[in-house]
Amino acid sequence: KASLRGAKRQSRQSVRQMPLCLDAFVPVCIYDYLCKEVVSYKLKETNMIFKGRARRIKEFDNINTDYIISGRYKFKIQDPVKLAEHVMEDIEPDFYKRIEAGDCIVAGVNFGCGSSREQAPQAIKYAKISLVIAKSFARIFYRNAFNIGLPLIECNTDDLEEGDKLEIDLANGKLVNLTKQKTIDIKALPETMQVLLKDGGLVEHIKKHKGFKL
Repeated sequence: KASLRGAKRQSRQSVRQMPLCLDAFVPVCIYDYLCKEVVSYKLKETNMIFKGRARRIKEFDNINTDYIISGRYKFKIQDPVKLAEHVMEDIEPDFYKRIEAGDCIVAGVNFGCGSSREQAPQAIKYAKISLVIAKSFARIFYRNAFNIGLPLIECNTDDLEEGDKLEIDLANGKLVNLTKQKTIDIKALPETMQVLLKDGGLVEHIKKHKGFKL
């Protein structure tokens, strides 16, 4: 808590005009600090390998947060498990029924644009989606996702098709399409970000360590 208060004081001027990571009210400039490559915390044996099938969104580009979870459910349903049952409902009504635990959402550019409410990444996570792979993400959605421990991967998704079996190594920056036997290079996550994911996200990390321990 003391670390967070100190960081807030140091960044007050730059934060004044900046959006917040809504789930924990952590200024995005602090989150930018956490994304730096140089870290003092050294990982030992963190498993950053994910396996699942590609679930390619038909709309593909500019999927906004209201498409991810409709506004009519954001405040009506408080249980995140129940909320997840309506993920992508407005653009693909059967989406929740056809996904399996560990599947990966595949999309195009600007995924998560629009509203900054954290229910969007929350609904994805509680639908048991392991991660989202897209060409690019909306800035606030990106931070909200890592706040709750939902991994996001940026890469060229043109060759990832519905149902492809994927293996993603976040630590080493590799995405292997096991169906097509092709490897796609992705940007490896900084060790700091891997620690946050291991702890369940930024919010859980702060709860666990009573502040930033990175």
